[in-house]
Amino acid sequence: MARFLGISGKINRVFFSTSSIVQTVTKPSVLLVNHGYPPLFNAGSEVYTQTLAVRLNRSRKTSAVSIIAREQDPFRADFLVRQTQDEHDSTIPIFLINHAREAPYQRFINTDIDHCFKNLCQNLDPKPNIVHFGHLNHLSLTLPQCAKDILNAKIIYTLHDYWLMCPRGQFLINGVASTFTNQEPYELCTGQEDKKCASKCFTSRFATGTTTNKDREMDYWTWWINERMRTVRQACDTIDMFIAPSLHLQKRFINEFGLPPEKVKYLPYGFDRSILINRQRIRSLNDPLVFGYIGRHSPSKGINLLLEAAQQIVQTHPELVNRFHIIIYGRPDSTTTSYLQTMAKTAGISIEWRSEYKNSDIVARVFNHVDYIVVPSIWNENSPLVIHEAQQCRIPVITANQGGM
Repeated sequence: MARFLGISGKINRVFFSTSSIVQTVTKPSVLLVNHGYPPLFNAGSEVYTQTLAVRLNRSRKTSAVSIIAREQDPFRADFLVRQTQDEHDSTIPIFLINHAREAPYQRFINTDIDHCFKNLCQNLDPKPNIVHFGHLNHLSLTLPQCAKDILNAKIIYTLHDYWLMCPRGQFLINGVASTFTNQEPYELCTGQEDKKCASKCFTSRFATGTTTNKDREMDYWTWWINERMRTVRQACDTIDMFIAPSLHLQKRFINEFGLPPEKVKYLPYGFDRSILINRQRIRSLNDPLVFGYIGRHSPSKGINLLLEAAQQIVQTHPELVNRFHIIIYGRPDSTTTSYLQTMAKTAGISIEWRSEYKNSDIVARVFNHVDYIVVPSIWNENSPLVIHEAQQCRIPVITANQGGM
């Protein structure tokens, strides 16, 4: 039986029978695998993998918890493995596979990462009974089969987005926008099709730009996507259980992707509530309202929509210009951040840019300084952690009524 603290504060229980997922063992050893891990990476799957690792290790119901993830150190050779430990629990070993130089064709199978992973699995002591994958992007889709072959372990996969269903992970078409073709830079995709993916998301991004190569490149990327999706299906057959943190995601993977319903369990994210207490937001009646955004400076996150909305308010009601303030938290992206900063300055918006923070400091660094959290994503997000964290602290959230939001 696994017990997870849900967003309502209730304990969610999931029973694993010998006929389904985990055989009866005494204090199983758990290996968590993800494409990144804090403090090097602090997005949703990374933060949740760390939360899960620390709580499992402290539950005293596991004999060992270990981590395999990737890092991107451009000053070290690729596929070197570095061992460190979790910043909150030094008894949790972390094995980081360096992968700083990645070619597009390596995005779903990487035999060098497979080799590193196999060596690590063979030398882990105690041997993991359970291998729990959080994300395989930038790693290799054949890792679940490697884990099954070497460890004979039960394989669990938490679905944090649509990456298994969609080669770009968000069902968001990312092509070359053009006023001549009336094509927008980002639009929601209705479903995965090899040729459509090749045309709208890959050929437009990786094309050489020469007319003579156009058909050849289209054929190549159509083949590449077909191979990628075939490999995904093989990986899904190897995985014993999928965990869907939102009903929206569970339904899509069953109804659209065809995963067996008995293999896809709905289980909301659990949280360490000890870091989500003692929020103190003190403001006088005349202080401006503060709207906070938390996350990457990525176009898919819709920060530009937040700024456009603020600009419309200022233009329509100039008397409100000093009545609200925006704080953007997160790791900057050079091109996107520069554009957003220029956009905010032109619009005359009161805005502040603050750096990334450790998730354990979210109350002191973020929630004590904002009145509202805004999640303006333009893709149908799974179940953003920040929404749950804000609601745990009784902070209103403004977001679209789409997907898991």
